[in-house]
Amino acid sequence: MEETLVSASTIVWLAFAIGALFGFVAHRTNFCTMGAVSDIVNIGDWNRMRMWALAIAVAILGTAALQALGLFDASKSLYTGSRLTWLSHLVGGACFGIGMTLASGCGSKTLIRIGGGNLKSIVVFVFLAIGAYMTLRGLFGVWRVGLLDPVAIQLGHGQDVPAFLTAAGLAPATALLLASVVLGGGLLLWSLARREAWRADVLLGGLVVGATVIAGWYVSGHIGYVAEHPETLEEAFIATNSGRAESLTFVAPLAYTLELLLLWSDTSRVVTFGIASALGVIVGAAANALVGGSFRIESFRDSGDLVRHMVGGLLMGFGGVTALGCTVGQGITGLSTLAVGSVLTTAAIIGGCAVTLKIQYWLLMREA
Repeated sequence: MEETLVSASTIVWLAFAIGALFGFVAHRTNFCTMGAVSDIVNIGDWNRMRMWALAIAVAILGTAALQALGLFDASKSLYTGSRLTWLSHLVGGACFGIGMTLASGCGSKTLIRIGGGNLKSIVVFVFLAIGAYMTLRGLFGVWRVGLLDPVAIQLGHGQDVPAFLTAAGLAPATALLLASVVLGGGLLLWSLARREAWRADVLLGGLVVGATVIAGWYVSGHIGYVAEHPETLEEAFIATNSGRAESLTFVAPLAYTLELLLLWSDTSRVVTFGIASALGVIVGAAANALVGGSFRIESFRDSGDLVRHMVGGLLMGFGGVTALGCTVGQGITGLSTLAVGSVLTTAAIIGGCAVTLKIQYWLLMREA
């Protein structure tokens, strides 16, 4: 039992370190999915999108390498199950994309901005956490379970691309290699195809963010894996809220962070991989902001700005839980497993964000 407790502490501190590295580098390179979509829609600049694509490519190739070496099993994550809840992915992803646009950034960007002194992001954090918790266990959860999750396709195998190839007759190892090389390698080539993508910030952001996702899988899926827990005598993943292998994601962990703060005296509530990584992002971003001299307090300019951020936070909380992840949780971590649901969610997030940006621009021009 003592070994389990030590292992939990180790996992939590490693998760905190991974989150801190993510936050430090993401703040330094201005890594932001909403910003990437906004750059394309408003000024035709693809550099931050290439940074995101590079992070996805690195995560795909690194996660495949972990699996090939027997250090991680993607089938033990929540992304690769055989039940494809396609409507939840599309609706949740679209709501998240709309919400992150209204709230000036996704879950990870909210944590990064808190580290930089942005008071608006503290409000977004709270409303995102409330929306996520309501979708996990509250009113929104009743709607999700009753209306969205039942609409699904039951597959005879996992929903990841290698599982489809294996079902078609390829050996599992060959299927994993083929899928990861074609999809991950293709994204890698595309992200680095233009000369402007070889800037230091694009390379640093893409490589390090992708590497932190790989590190998350290794920590929770290998170091934290217990084949036979001494209490349950079943396999377990130490210090994860889902009881499965986890890597970086920033929706449900914010709900669990708020829950921990509200129920601190309940000894059954403990710091987990997700909570520690989220707190690490704030600390890492704050460290870079202080070192770089960019730390400054920022607040709302008017009541309308406050309402938009509150609504955006709620939409992100609902959408992120419904779609099983955010721009990082599905858009990098989920995609690293090559899950079809992650592709649907990511596409819906981008679509929801792009449409909302267009509407905002139209309203701005109308006022002008």
